[in-house]
Amino acid sequence: MDKLRKENELIDIFYNLVRIPSPSLHEERVVEWIKNFCKQEKLNFSTDSYNNVIIKLDATDNTKPLLALSSHMDVVGDDSPVVPILDGDFIHANGRTLGGDDKFGVASALKLLKDVKNSDLKHGGLEVVFTRDEESGMSGIHNFDFNMLNSKYVLVCDADEFGVLQISGASYCNGHVEISCKGGHSGIDIADRTKPNAAKLIAELCNNIPQGVYYQDETGVVTSINLGGIKAGDTNVTNVLNPYAEATYSIRSADLAKENELIDKIQYIIAEFNKKYDGIAVAKGTFKQKMPAFEKSNDTYIPEVFERAAKKLNVNYVINSFHAGAETHIYCQHKNSKGETFIPFLIGLANLYNMHSPDEKIDYKSFLKGYDLLKEFFIEFNNK
Repeated sequence: MDKLRKENELIDIFYNLVRIPSPSLHEERVVEWIKNFCKQEKLNFSTDSYNNVIIKLDATDNTKPLLALSSHMDVVGDDSPVVPILDGDFIHANGRTLGGDDKFGVASALKLLKDVKNSDLKHGGLEVVFTRDEESGMSGIHNFDFNMLNSKYVLVCDADEFGVLQISGASYCNGHVEISCKGGHSGIDIADRTKPNAAKLIAELCNNIPQGVYYQDETGVVTSINLGGIKAGDTNVTNVLNPYAEATYSIRSADLAKENELIDKIQYIIAEFNKKYDGIAVAKGTFKQKMPAFEKSNDTYIPEVFERAAKKLNVNYVINSFHAGAETHIYCQHKNSKGETFIPFLIGLANLYNMHSPDEKIDYKSFLKGYDLLKEFFIEFNNK
């Protein structure tokens, strides 16, 4: 490991970062390490009121566009020591989560800042954001002062696959469906058609509500729905006609119009159910968005730059959508200091396996290639 660190500054930065335990909301030591790195490299840094870190490299050519990079400093895990171990092409830890998510993103951004600062490249401003608490509640990005950024384009360096650029991501919406009816005694009231069993009715209703992939296109799954669970009565009691039942759903969608279309369809199914059981049972559906969608932008400049950079390095690249949430979803809801809505993308700079587990490992060779891709991207970005 020592030889690899001496030969590759990126690996050395990464090594120093992952050695510092930084569970969500306990990132103080990582913040201090980053501050010391910035002081040593004479990089302009600050923190906001939530202790997110912002580093800015001034433009050497104000005609060039601005770019922001974003990564999170917290990891899944606790405060126990992390000992990075080199094993063939992989770096893993001593029986605990390595913390590659997202310290490979932090390390890449720091290395790029240093390399660009010490180069003769004519470039626009480079802004870097390191957030807290992405893993447990995203409170870092939710409390970030977006007015501190001038950039419109944001690369969130947090995908776990080298060579991927993700241009949209799914929202997360919680759904709750419930049925109320009179209920009764399974012996005395079993023949009374005005007293159905809510357990039976919820099964009928859920059978009519879509499950799985609802819509997909060339980028992958765009909209899906999943039945989380059904609750009705007590499995130890069989002599009751259950008066109440409920079911929970999750809806994910990278297209708000498709998400609303699906919700409207479910509400229509519920309305038809209520017509069928008018005066006997009442069903109701409520839906609450937990995370907004990261919708595909019509601005294609970043994907075009990414494609050029990947082709120059002979990298097998992928441009697609992802069916989960990230800080991209928050950036695209906010504006920079100029009043421009952010246009974010999620980029993969390394192959990370078994994420968030004691078996987590990073392919260091892909990590080195990922940094080369990021650096080439920045060069191409400034050729605009």
